[in-house]
Amino acid sequence: MNCHVNFNVLGIESSCDETAVAIVDADKKIHANLIYSQIAEHTPYAGVVPELASRAHLEHLPRLIRQAFQDTGLGWDDIHGIAATCGPGLLGGLMVGATMAKTMAMARNLPFIAVNHLEGHALTPRLTSDLQFPYLMLLVSGGHCQLLVARGVGDYALLGRSLDDAVGEAFDKVAKMLRLGFPGGPKVEQAARLGDPHAIPLPRPLLRHPSCDFSFSGLKTAVRMYLEQHPDVHVPDLCASFQQAVVDCLLDRCHRALPLARDCKTLVVVGGVAANATIRQALQKFCDQHDLVFNAPPMALCTDNAAMIAWVGVERLRLGAVNDIDMPLRPRWPLAELKG
Repeated sequence: MNCHVNFNVLGIESSCDETAVAIVDADKKIHANLIYSQIAEHTPYAGVVPELASRAHLEHLPRLIRQAFQDTGLGWDDIHGIAATCGPGLLGGLMVGATMAKTMAMARNLPFIAVNHLEGHALTPRLTSDLQFPYLMLLVSGGHCQLLVARGVGDYALLGRSLDDAVGEAFDKVAKMLRLGFPGGPKVEQAARLGDPHAIPLPRPLLRHPSCDFSFSGLKTAVRMYLEQHPDVHVPDLCASFQQAVVDCLLDRCHRALPLARDCKTLVVVGGVAANATIRQALQKFCDQHDLVFNAPPMALCTDNAAMIAWVGVERLRLGAVNDIDMPLRPRWPLAELKG
């Protein structure tokens, strides 16, 4: 498609517990970005229940698609491609969103773009800023913690990853131990604001290790053991100390990555945990110290949303990188495998 021509892509995100629809154009205008959050459905279980998530996607997606057109005044004649998350994620949710997108693409004779959810996060800063490749990227979410070099659309070099828990998963599990509620990450961050980050000694797994890999399982276990030994602990202090340990690990890994990403002048943080203000501030300071530009999406575009999926659709449609309707779903789909 001619890169000088503006066009619109409809995006659908249903990989976990956010049901989302968006319409984004090639000039980076977000015409619609609608999200139905399933927090009410999953809160009683203190975590995401896959079957409930799939049912909610099935119930709410048609309404959100209609609302996107109603709110924008756009019609099907204004849509030039349909993008949907095809992995990684919960298989049931992926099936709902991708099947709906494929059906609409066939009915309207529109290009279909199968989107890797992680690439949605990875390219969001290019939607919200004039970011050029390559850039160093810290991807921190509920299911992933990775350091990569983004070299182009579909071209990502993995430098390091979590060997066990993702950082967002660790936040959620700590919140569950402390009975703070769901979703856990924001609850821990909120409590940490009232605590002393140096009050409780906690480990920093893999600190100063020569690799760029992460590990958070031991930190999570240390929190549990401390809680068992000190049931009357001041919860804000424990949250703040845990959060500071996470920050120290992230900064140490980013420092390890610098020699491997010499061509990168920008450090980007993406994913749901990128909405954590303390982590953002620490990474901003890190960039200032190492002569890097810091880039993070607006808070609203850090957590799962369909605008990022539609934007990947825009980037790929520009390149003519569309997919067959029979493109399979991939519950596990590493970013580094995209190029092949």
